[in-house]
Amino acid sequence: MNKLKSNKTERLTLFAITWPIFIEILLHMLMGSADTLMLSQYDDNAVASVGVANQVLNLIIVMFGFIAAGTSILIAQYVGAKKEEEANKIGVVSIAANLIFGILLSIIIFILAPTILKAMNIPSELTDSSLIYLQIVGGLSFIQALILTIAAIIRSHGFTKDAMYVTFGMNLINVIGNYFFIFGPFGFPVLGVTGVAISTTLSRTIGLTAMIIILYYRTKGNIPIAFLFKKFPKEELKKLLKIGIPSAGEHIAYNTSQIAITYFIASMGTIALTSKVYTQNIMMFILLFSIAIGQGTQILIGQYVGAEKFVAAYKRCIKSLKIAIFVSTVMAIIFTLFSKPLFSIFTNNPEIITIGSTLLFLTIILEPGRAFNLVVISSLRAAGDVKFPVYIGIISMWGVAVVLSYLLGIHFGLGLIGVWIAFSADEWLRGLLMLKRWRSKKWKQMSFVDKETVRPLSIQEKKRVPSTFH
Repeated sequence: MNKLKSNKTERLTLFAITWPIFIEILLHMLMGSADTLMLSQYDDNAVASVGVANQVLNLIIVMFGFIAAGTSILIAQYVGAKKEEEANKIGVVSIAANLIFGILLSIIIFILAPTILKAMNIPSELTDSSLIYLQIVGGLSFIQALILTIAAIIRSHGFTKDAMYVTFGMNLINVIGNYFFIFGPFGFPVLGVTGVAISTTLSRTIGLTAMIIILYYRTKGNIPIAFLFKKFPKEELKKLLKIGIPSAGEHIAYNTSQIAITYFIASMGTIALTSKVYTQNIMMFILLFSIAIGQGTQILIGQYVGAEKFVAAYKRCIKSLKIAIFVSTVMAIIFTLFSKPLFSIFTNNPEIITIGSTLLFLTIILEPGRAFNLVVISSLRAAGDVKFPVYIGIISMWGVAVVLSYLLGIHFGLGLIGVWIAFSADEWLRGLLMLKRWRSKKWKQMSFVDKETVRPLSIQEKKRVPSTFH
């Protein structure tokens, strides 16, 4: 990938990097919401079935993401340090590693799907359709592993628009496939959940093909695959895992805690489970602003740290955090004001609409806290401080979110309201601790780029950097 022309760090702006990421995430969310909306016209139980299966699949995607996370951070730092050859090697190794890992996990999820769903204690009326979706989409989930990896390589060089275009195409194909398999026009078989699973997998397959073509085009065919066969890439894998495993650890802790909480909610009944799925689908459109800002900030800070522009990195995180808090709060208020019409798009069940509207109101408190985590944790990881968020995450997600969800939701009988209060407590506690860590500046010594080979600071840059950063 030595001819993959990277944008200059100093020319990149948060807006230039973030808006394509925002559109891409929006399209991903629209794809999920399209599944939910179209299935809601078919059967509310089908919605809950896909929601439960996706809870497991989200964990699998996070496990794929630990290679992609390491790829994104390492390549951004190497690009900032102007070490293109090292960035190229990391890209090739990450693709090969996630292909092997993805195939293994796909086989495991296909075989163990019945056991997993049984362990989740889901209602019996949801079991069969959840199993079908989990085995089809999960059994071919290695496709998503490759998409995540190639997209991380392209984005870290600053080409965030490419992934956006691919996601748009995947979204369109998925919606068209859903229409044919759910509503059965022109004599097509009505397959319900099975049809949605087929449509999702087909759109991902086409998306992967497009990603490979884009990577080939951006590199002008110079992908150093031969590097893999010269010697075992021990050093590159070591660096990827050193970042990726702790980075994924925080996500794994979150998703496993969500599975535990879903277990509690499942005991409340199908209405509660369906209300959670609808509410979180709507909340994702609030959340996407903070996600996009966090991912864009991560790319910039990775490049700043690679170039040893520590002051710029520190200020970028704080500015991004303020933007994310403001935008997420405003969006939460707006969505709350229109909560009943929004839920009416998905269902006519008055109980679900009432519960969901209450949960959206509580989101006004929850989302600003989540913005702290999405922006500051991304910044810490980009700078190389990957372990601290994991330690705090495990303690808070399980010690606060899971424990309080049980106490408030089940023991004290507050139901989903108690669960949402637990979510808020967890997000705010972790967020404030992450901000304190960022302000400590301990991350400035944790770059993964070899210090002795980093481009020296110019005289002008040194004048702008306080002595505490040298």
